[in-house]
Amino acid sequence: MNRLQIESLLNEVREGRTEVSEALDRLRGLPFEDLGFAKLDHHRALRTGMPEVIFSAGKTPAQVAEIFTHMAQAGGNVLATRASQEVYDAVQSAQSAQSQKDGPRAEFHPTARAITLAQAPAIPGKGTIAVVCAGTSDLPVAEEAAVTARIMGNTVELIADVGVAGIHRLLAQKSALQSARVLVVCAGMEGALPTVVGGLVNAPVVAVPTSVGYGASFGGIAALLGMLNTCTPNVSVVNIDNGFGAASIASLINHL
Repeated sequence: MNRLQIESLLNEVREGRTEVSEALDRLRGLPFEDLGFAKLDHHRALRTGMPEVIFSAGKTPAQVAEIFTHMAQAGGNVLATRASQEVYDAVQSAQSAQSQKDGPRAEFHPTARAITLAQAPAIPGKGTIAVVCAGTSDLPVAEEAAVTARIMGNTVELIADVGVAGIHRLLAQKSALQSARVLVVCAGMEGALPTVVGGLVNAPVVAVPTSVGYGASFGGIAALLGMLNTCTPNVSVVNIDNGFGAASIASLINHL
């Protein structure tokens, strides 16, 4: 539950529209719920401004589905990253078993490898987050960032395939870049794009090195080192392929 949901529930109790016993039932899973193989942190949105997110890699489809179902029952929005079609099928089956015919359904974002359930109001961000990627091969990471930022209440503009090998493509997006409050920039190969973008805008740039590239890119290490050595002071860097982490930071900035 996020701050808006807690405030709404307390107001309902104060106004007599919700019984205290019902409110207690809705709060019973706080601060965490023990499933045996996982402990769900339902209080995280209250502490950090962002709910717990399911990292699907390494979990079985059944485990992800059970976690997803319990998080959905708590009433908040749900995001699962690095999810496959098989995982999504398991989540859909679990939703069907809960007889949620009229409520919102989980949505699969295949390029982003993410599953979302939007069922609660999110605190809106103050501006636009621009998610920029150098090449089409970087889209999975960029889409992960875009999906994450949207479920966290932000307006997102995705600008794809504007790498430095054709700098005119980037410059054609100058207006959109400069109107963004925060930017997430994803690039593989030599990782030059965030430095170029950072030199064009007066906003924070969160750089995401991707594992895209030939042998000497070392699975994204070359891009990571290039971004860490940027000469543009408004650029910070997250881990390789971590679109989720970049979007989380961008969302926090956009809500300040």
